[in-house]
Amino acid sequence: MATTARPRRSVLYMPCSNVRALDKAQTLTADGFIFDLEDAVGPDAKATARTAACEALRTKNYGMREKILRVNSLATPWGYDDLVAAATSGADAVLLPKVESGDMVRQAVAILDAAGAPSTLPVWCMMETPLGILHAEEIAGASPRLGGFVMGTSDLTKDLHATHTPDRLPMLPSLAICLLAARAYGLAIVDGVHLDLNDDEGFERVCKQGRDLGFDGKTLIHPKTIAPANRVFSPSEGDVTFARKIILAHEQATAEGKGVVVVDGKLVENLHVVAAKRTVALAEAIGKMETPA
Repeated sequence: MATTARPRRSVLYMPCSNVRALDKAQTLTADGFIFDLEDAVGPDAKATARTAACEALRTKNYGMREKILRVNSLATPWGYDDLVAAATSGADAVLLPKVESGDMVRQAVAILDAAGAPSTLPVWCMMETPLGILHAEEIAGASPRLGGFVMGTSDLTKDLHATHTPDRLPMLPSLAICLLAARAYGLAIVDGVHLDLNDDEGFERVCKQGRDLGFDGKTLIHPKTIAPANRVFSPSEGDVTFARKIILAHEQATAEGKGVVVVDGKLVENLHVVAAKRTVALAEAIGKMETPA
C-alpha cells in the first residue's frame, strides 16, 4: 500500500480498558489513535477491552482521525479473537505487536481475510525486537496489506540492553533500518514514544530528530504532547510557500521546453518537484483535518 499524504504527526495510544479515554479522544486533535488491546490492558481485562474498543470504533465520532487497533500477539490466548474482532471493527488499520517475520504478517492477514475483513484494511507492524529489526525488509514486503511500521523503542531498548539517552544514539541503527525498509516499500512509519512527560524540551528535541530522519510522526502516551508533535511534524508556512514556487516554476519551464529550472538561486530537479508536491499535499491534508466541520 503506497504512502499517502494522510497526516500522522501525532498518534496517541489509548488503553481500551479505559472507557473515559475512548470518549475523550473524540475531542482531541491527534492525527490518529492506537486503540490498545495489548500492553495497556491487563490479562483480566482483555475481553472487556476488546468489546469496548469495537463498540467505540463503530459508534463514536473521531472525525478524520486515523483509528488503529493494536491486537495481542497470536502467541497469546487473546490474539486470534482480537484479529477476528478487528476484521469487522471499523478500524482504519490493525497493528500487530512484536512482528519478527513475514510469516507472522501473512498468518494475521489470513485470519483477517477469513473473518471477513475488507480487502482495503491495512495491517501495520510494531518493530520492537532485535529479530524484527533484522527482518525489516522481509516484513515490509510480506503482504500487499502492509500499511506502515510503528517503532516500539521502549521494548527495543530493553532487549538491546541499551540506555535511553537524550540523543537516542543506541536507537539510530534500528530507526534507520526500519526507515529504509518502510520507504523502499512505500509504507508509512511512525517514531516511538518519549517516556518522560515532564521533559518538554527533550520531547521537542526527539520530535525534531524523528522529523529530520524521515519519520511521518510520533507515537504519544499523553494528550499534552499532541500539540508540540503536530507543530514539529507540520510543514512550515515557508516550506509550503517555497514548495508551491518550485512546482509552479517547474510547470512553467516544462511548458516552455526548458531543461533547467532555478528557483531562488537553487537548481530544481524532478526529485525536488516530487518532494514539493508531497509537502503541499501534506499541508492541504492537515488543513482539511483541522478545519471545523
